[in-house]
Amino acid sequence: MTSQPSLPADDFGIYHVLAECTDYYDTLPVKEADGNQPHFQGVTGLWNLGNTCCVNAILQCLCSILPLVEYFLTGKYITALQNDCSEVATAFAYLMTDMWLGDSDCVSPEIFWSALGNLYPAFTKKMQQDAQEFLICVLNELYEALKKYHYSRRRPYEKGSTQRCCRKWITTETSVITQLFEEQLNYSIVCLKCEKCTYKNEVFTVFSLPIPSKYACSLRDCLQCFFQQDALTWNNEIHCSFCETKQETAVRASISKAPKIIIFHLKRFDIQGTTKRKLRTDIHYPLTNLDLTPYICSIFRKYPKYNLCAVVNHSGDLEGGHYTAFYKNSVTQAWYSFDNTRVSEIPDTSIQNAMAYLLFYSCQPFSIPIQKR
Repeated sequence: MTSQPSLPADDFGIYHVLAECTDYYDTLPVKEADGNQPHFQGVTGLWNLGNTCCVNAILQCLCSILPLVEYFLTGKYITALQNDCSEVATAFAYLMTDMWLGDSDCVSPEIFWSALGNLYPAFTKKMQQDAQEFLICVLNELYEALKKYHYSRRRPYEKGSTQRCCRKWITTETSVITQLFEEQLNYSIVCLKCEKCTYKNEVFTVFSLPIPSKYACSLRDCLQCFFQQDALTWNNEIHCSFCETKQETAVRASISKAPKIIIFHLKRFDIQGTTKRKLRTDIHYPLTNLDLTPYICSIFRKYPKYNLCAVVNHSGDLEGGHYTAFYKNSVTQAWYSFDNTRVSEIPDTSIQNAMAYLLFYSCQPFSIPIQKR
């Protein structure tokens, strides 16, 4: 067998190992599917189990995140598994194996869907679900199953430093989910009476963005709307620890920890009391070189630019909609559309569409997978 060329480690610090007992390939790896049509690794449809298009769209997008896929296919997840909550993570590993290494054009997500449904019964009901809520539940359960405890000393705060918002905080738990998806926002809160400033941090994995227009706007417009300074007055006043009473405040957010994979949730579903509506705004989003520099705290600008790697689309309305997914396959470097069992290659010009609901961006392109000998 020929030896594998040595490759430099990337920012993810891992290699993408997708098969065993094979030579290093010189051409794109394909599997022969029914009808002698080439079936590429990772390009696999999912059966609809009864209004599970939401589940399938999210799973297809997670299937595109090669560092996450590699972590499960190589068995690294086994050493991190927490015995009391391992069912979801194990089912996810089996599903990723079927989607990347199996011989079928379509596979069933039933085992994974059932495992998650035991914890979140609402997702087993055969009615439309919110893809963003399902994604958060999946990431939370994978985090809980794979978390490890880590203790580090806090860096002393230097008096007079202008980078107060960028202090390092003690991390007590970590996992592959935090390493890839976790983002931290820092809020600077200024009391408009005493002008003293306090800081608050918020950690999350899915970044929900407001949509500032009814008709058309850009992803940058959504970001600017979120990060603009906001004045909290009247019933929204915040307690000031210096004034010892509620005061009007000015709040501004910045990113103090940029993730390697950033997921934007476009808030298309507007629910106010009993009134529900869907915003059908045509939002333009870049496929490459999304620059987040203006929103990232200057000391943490390791990943300022991002490339689109997957999209969840929602068509229809709040009561009778349908989810599909686009993602860029790292093997073929082509974009594919996934509509349950229907899979087709699509041109780059089709990625931009008015139905986008979740956008997955990576800080660097994923490597073409390396096969393990």
